[in-house]
Amino acid sequence: MQSARASGGDSASPPDILEIRGQLERILASDEFLAPERGRRFLQYVVEETLAGRADYLKAYTIAQEVFARDSSFDAQNDPVVRIEAGRIRRGLERYYLVAGQADHIVITIPKGAYVPCFRYASAERSLDPPAAKDAVESASEPPEPMQAPEHQDGSSRLSWTWYALPAAIALAVIAVTAFLSPLLLAPKFVPPFDGLATPKVLVEPFEEISKDGGSSGIARGLTDEVIGELAKFKEIAVVMKGPSSGLDKQEEPRFALQGGVRIGGDKLRLTTRLVHRADGSVIWANNYDRDLRVQDVLEVEADIAQRVATALAQPYGIIFQADAGRAAQSPPDDWDAYACTLSYYSYRVDLNPQNHAAVQDCLKRTTERLPTYSTPWALLSLTYLDEVRFQYRSDMPQSARPLMLAVETAERAVDLDPQNARALQALMLASFFKGDVDVALKAGAAAYAVNPNDTEVSGEYGFRLALSGKWETGCELMSSAINRNPGPVGYYEVGMALCAYMRGDYQAAELWARMADLKYNPMHHLVLLAVFGAQGKLDDAHKEETWLKANAPALLTNIRKEVALRLQRPSDQDHFLAGLRSAGIAIPL
Repeated sequence: MQSARASGGDSASPPDILEIRGQLERILASDEFLAPERGRRFLQYVVEETLAGRADYLKAYTIAQEVFARDSSFDAQNDPVVRIEAGRIRRGLERYYLVAGQADHIVITIPKGAYVPCFRYASAERSLDPPAAKDAVESASEPPEPMQAPEHQDGSSRLSWTWYALPAAIALAVIAVTAFLSPLLLAPKFVPPFDGLATPKVLVEPFEEISKDGGSSGIARGLTDEVIGELAKFKEIAVVMKGPSSGLDKQEEPRFALQGGVRIGGDKLRLTTRLVHRADGSVIWANNYDRDLRVQDVLEVEADIAQRVATALAQPYGIIFQADAGRAAQSPPDDWDAYACTLSYYSYRVDLNPQNHAAVQDCLKRTTERLPTYSTPWALLSLTYLDEVRFQYRSDMPQSARPLMLAVETAERAVDLDPQNARALQALMLASFFKGDVDVALKAGAAAYAVNPNDTEVSGEYGFRLALSGKWETGCELMSSAINRNPGPVGYYEVGMALCAYMRGDYQAAELWARMADLKYNPMHHLVLLAVFGAQGKLDDAHKEETWLKANAPALLTNIRKEVALRLQRPSDQDHFLAGLRSAGIAIPL
């Protein structure tokens, strides 16, 4: 048997095989271990392989074949099913030990960065040394696992339920988005040209040690460094480590400061964070993150919290965007023209209103002309070109406009300018997908996800492409994760979840998801509803959707087989979707 230390544990005298197997049985038998059957198989497999001395063979490839019945063509870059399930199991184990297993003598964990489980006695003192990372090379080449759902103010975790459920968080998200995005909807659709670029700057101040007995200074420094690294993955903001004494002009000084304090009491760690507007000291956002150090080691805690902080602050529709969207709505200054165009794009992205499409696209064109080496506006411009194809916008434009080729060309330009820009890779993924280069699309999506898994637009769109490519289970899980972590826009990924439910034959859930979407301007929303109503035999409702499509996107139904094949890659999925349309009375050409 591999020792607990070799498996990532911290006891020189690890539990024996019988003790570990007994603990595994207790976990698997507990109602508090929330994992599907395949997750239980996953946990049992990695434990037994480790006990048998075969831990070195616990790679994504072997697990995918043995647990998930993948064939020899399995590619971890394009199919992150193993990472997703590993994350789910880690969360399941964390819940088990916090709820049902507090008195258990044996602790089983699966450290991040590897699939080899760790076994230790619960009474063992925790070490601040990093866990073993045998799979570091493999881990770097695979897309990171989806993060857990964001946290409430008290720091408690929301559980990541299976993708087919309708999370209660959705209802809360609708309320939150209404409040948060109201200023964003008013973001300017035109701003005067200017030869500068003023993305929002965030000063990350060193987190303070506020424990009474000290001892948390190293963790405070580690959390500061981790947060800086995660924030820097978002190209729409700039991270600054120096204060006003750095010699910056007043106009160049960061508008925001991120502050925090670390407190440790026994086995509990709390990070208190706040984002402050430096001009007047007002607190824009604050949150607490609590962790139990008996369940996660220090490095896991630092990485996990840093990802959550970065996602809350810097993702599209996050705290910084919300603050600046309100500023733009009041009086957009000329010196942040490029950033105002970015805000305008995300404003349009909320409801995909075609009336705003042309103005946003024109703004981004001007930005790329003035700032030809700035990758992000090229990426967003590519997405607006693509919308003309996938949402049937600007159908009055001449064919010579070549919107799909323009989408591909501008996405490639964005990636050439910055290969580590997740938004550029996202644009390349989508443009390549609709061009028919699915392999290129999924590789670009995997690369974008690897660059910044904290970006919910990246993870959601990547999950959508995986699902439409036939990897429904993995793709739908990623979309569900994106919905849980994304404060907006409400509707877009709900359409994807409606498709997920439709493809498994749960038409009632599909209708519920589609009705939550409420993208009244989006033809694909209406097309999915049409298929769902047809499959349920709700012909009156189906007729209303057909009438809307004929009035607003007539080419979609005229070329329905081609349009469906453009999105659903597997013939069996195409036939299933077309059957719903046929049941709704839509004539499907051979």
